[in-house]
Amino acid sequence: MDNSVIEAIKRSFPPSLHAILNIDCPIKIVDIGANPIDGPAPYAPLLGTGHASVVGFEPNLESLAKLNERKGPNDVYLPHAVGDGQRHTLRHCLLPGMTSLLEPNQTVLGLFAGFPEWAKVVRTEEVDTVRLDDVPETAGLDYLKIDIQGGELMVFKNARKRLRRALVVQTEVEFLPMYVGQPLFSEVEQYMRRQGYVLHKFFPLVTRDVVPLLMSLDPYEGHSQVVWADAVFVRDFTRLEKLDDDQLLRSAIILYDCYRSFDLVLHLLREHDRRTQRGYGEAFFRIVSPLLNVAGSKIRESVDKRR
Repeated sequence: MDNSVIEAIKRSFPPSLHAILNIDCPIKIVDIGANPIDGPAPYAPLLGTGHASVVGFEPNLESLAKLNERKGPNDVYLPHAVGDGQRHTLRHCLLPGMTSLLEPNQTVLGLFAGFPEWAKVVRTEEVDTVRLDDVPETAGLDYLKIDIQGGELMVFKNARKRLRRALVVQTEVEFLPMYVGQPLFSEVEQYMRRQGYVLHKFFPLVTRDVVPLLMSLDPYEGHSQVVWADAVFVRDFTRLEKLDDDQLLRSAIILYDCYRSFDLVLHLLREHDRRTQRGYGEAFFRIVSPLLNVAGSKIRESVDKRR
C-alpha cells in the first residue's frame, strides 16, 4: 500500500490517549543515547501532548548542548555514559552515529556499502560510566529508549531495579555483530524475557544489500539482509495480573501515542475497566472503531487499485 495512504490513516486518529480519555497522567521517559542525529525521537508524540518529561543521557558535549537548547521545562539532560559503572574506552567514529564503547567489527561491516568508512575510529577517550540503577533522576521511569551501538545489554544488566518499574522499552538490537563482542538480538530478547517483558514489534526493521551487489543507488535502501532493528518490548500482556491499575493505563498511553498499537491498547484498557469500572476501554473503542473502519476501507480501495 502507498505510504501516503498509511500516513493519511494515521493522521486521522486523535493524537493522544490523554485527549481520548480526558485524563492527565504524566509519563516519565529515560533516553540513553539522546543524540538527535537520527531525527525525532520515537517518543516525540508523547512530548507533543505536554504530558511527558525526559531524563536524557548524552556524553557528547556538543550534542548535549543542542539538547539543552531545546529542552522542555521539565526535561533534564545528563553528560554521563551509561554502562556498568566501570571505566571504558569510547571509540569516536567518522559517522557519529556509530560511536561506541565497542570496537567496530570491520570484517562484518565490510560486507555492506559505506560502513567500513563510516565506522573508522577517528579518536578514542577514556570515560567513566554510570549504572542506570545508581542515577536517582531515573527513578520512576515509565518508558526507556536506548541506542548506544552495542552496549544495550550491559546497561540492562545494570538496571534491574529500573526495568522492574519500566513498562515499555525501545532498544536498538543487531542481528549481525557490527561491533566486536557485541551481544545480538537473541541475547537481548532472552534477557528481557527473564525480566518480564515480551517483544511487541520492530520499529523499524533495517535491511542492507550484501556487497558487491547494490540494488539501489541509495545505500540506505536495503533489500536483502536483515542487519539491525529497534525492538519494542512491553511488559508481558499475557500475565496482566502482574501489572497494577496505574501500570495498565500508563502502558496503554505509551503504546497508543508512540506506536498506534490499537489492539494491545484496547486489551489493556479493558482489563483496567474490569478492575475499576472506569469505562476507558469502551470510550476508546467508541472513538477509534469508526476510524478503523474508514482505514480498512482505504486499505481495501488501495489494494483494489493495484490489481
